[in-house]
Amino acid sequence: MDTIKIATAQFENKSGDKKYNLSVIDELSKKAADEGAQAIAFHECSVTGYTFARHLSKEQMLDISELIPTGESVEALIAIAAKNNIAILAGLFEKDSDDNLFKAYICVDKGGLKGKFRKLHPFINPHLTPGHSYCVFDLNGWKCGILICYDNNIVENVRATKLLGADIIFMPHVTMCTPSTRPGAGFVDPQLWHNRENDPTSLRLEFDGLKGRQWLMKWLPARAYDNGIYAVFSNPIGMDDDQLKNGCSMIIDPFGDIIAECRKLDNDFVVATLTPEKLKQAGGYRYIKARRPELYRDIIGKQHKSEQKVVWLNNDPIVK
Repeated sequence: MDTIKIATAQFENKSGDKKYNLSVIDELSKKAADEGAQAIAFHECSVTGYTFARHLSKEQMLDISELIPTGESVEALIAIAAKNNIAILAGLFEKDSDDNLFKAYICVDKGGLKGKFRKLHPFINPHLTPGHSYCVFDLNGWKCGILICYDNNIVENVRATKLLGADIIFMPHVTMCTPSTRPGAGFVDPQLWHNRENDPTSLRLEFDGLKGRQWLMKWLPARAYDNGIYAVFSNPIGMDDDQLKNGCSMIIDPFGDIIAECRKLDNDFVVATLTPEKLKQAGGYRYIKARRPELYRDIIGKQHKSEQKVVWLNNDPIVK
């Protein structure tokens, strides 16, 4: 297995404006390819926008959703990938022939669709259907998986994807800068974003503190370290509907070390070289080999009532 160069991006999407969002994906994909990247990853719902969907009826959701792989946006992504000679990973709302709705994330290259994943724990809109399977696909000789945002907070999902063979897990998010029960969490004032050129310091303090990056550092490197994987984290920056997001798109190696991170207060991408040697050198490789499933197979698989409680949505009006 050869080395692979992966890019992860951040950008300020426009709600429901697929044409604009695809134009930014095109622009950043070309720049990443010019720097030698073989693939570039964008955030959750990067094609459609995300947070605005909490207000949409099912009819409105169906209007913005697409069939995969025959939808216009998927075809556009394949064309962009072919033009720029780079694989692209991006997210959108999906519908099927029975009008079921999903949160999807796909990988395409010039040859077409390489992988598709449906979010296992969707919550932004009550009409979304949870996915029911993991996704592992081949990308330039590397086995890759996908888990979308909240999916990564359930540690079993990351371990399961690794056990299915993934050495790279793409983790597209729209996260941070929202209220929570943990100390220090909360929204960030959008005015700080609009005034970022005059006062970047105040914005950076919010973005890098417990509302943002410090929270991410509590758990994201552990997902890579414990499982001996490369984690490719992608997140938007700027306004997503009425909420401000802080970017911090990054790539973490199997040692849990950040090897590339977006730090601009703007649209940005970074490129990292992923080497196969680290996969076996890292502790996670040894820990997985040392597992004793007979001790906890029945414990982990024990039935329970699944509950997904998202604090920042508790008092938010949602169209039913």
